[in-house]
Amino acid sequence: MLVMILGLVLFLGTHAFSMARAKRGEVIGRIGEGRFKLGYTLLSVLGLILTVYGYGLYRQEGMIPVWSPPLWTRHLAVLLTLFAFISLAAAYLPGHLRARLKHPMLLAVKIWATAHLLANGDLGSILLFGSFLAWAVVARISAKRRALTAGQVAQQHGGQAAPAGWRNDAIAVVVGVVAWFVFGKYLHPLLIGVAAWPGQA
Repeated sequence: MLVMILGLVLFLGTHAFSMARAKRGEVIGRIGEGRFKLGYTLLSVLGLILTVYGYGLYRQEGMIPVWSPPLWTRHLAVLLTLFAFISLAAAYLPGHLRARLKHPMLLAVKIWATAHLLANGDLGSILLFGSFLAWAVVARISAKRRALTAGQVAQQHGGQAAPAGWRNDAIAVVVGVVAWFVFGKYLHPLLIGVAAWPGQA
């Protein structure tokens, strides 16, 4: 579990540092934006690799049970992750969904983390998904404060301007549903080693 915790500290710590705009600006001023972005990317990738690898080791060594989630939480988690995938797709497609959600990628992380916290009752999963949920909540609060400080009150309350029509929103929903189905049904057992859908072996 220590490897996973180290990965979380690197990955989430790097992302959390970017919220400290003054410190971030000082570092960029000293080393340059190019070097900062390179270091940010390398630390994030290393942290993510260590987190995934460490979680795999933790599962192999024997998970530490804290509570036993009822079966219905797995069904609920599958449903919630559908909305997470749609929200994630909307983050890359300007439309009414992205405008209304304001920060769809952070919302996707919050939904994803909450779904997995509901369906997993072991200590490692609680640390992993709880950390991502806490980071996403703090990141959303930080983004809102930065917008208000910059005088973007109208944007915060009205959302980003959405283009005319619903084409991108329809695409986001279709892409999200397809990605949710393919990943949950086939890739999750293959890559994570855990059957995500109830009824799967």
